Amino acid sequence: VQLQASGGGLVQAGGSLRLSCAASGIISNLNTMGWYRQAPGKQRELVAGITSGGITNYLDSVKGRFTISRENAKDTVYLQMNSLKPEDTAVYYCHAQDGPVDYWGKGTQVTVSS
Repeated sequence: VQLQASGGGLVQAGGSLRLSCAASGIISNLNTMGWYRQAPGKQRELVAGITSGGITNYLDSVKGRFTISRENAKDTVYLQMNSLKPEDTAVYYCHAQDGPVDYWGKGTQVTVSS
């Protein structure tokens, strides 16, 4: 399984970005898909996740600002990020779980200027 992410970039505080991540390859059962992020000097953290049934969970600091969604038919997950803050600056990584196996996409940089 390969994960191809897109949509990062530079935005001013208060702005919006939308990340996309498409899974390809031999896929048996994509259960959870989601986004993690890692800022310089910090540990990677879960930003948002969504199951194949549509159950979502969010990092507390992004609740109300970020929305995760998914198109199961396309094996694609999205992260709509609104009201971005400088502290959201990080490399964002797409994650997917296919059965018992975890897959990671290459990170995409999100930079929020103040």
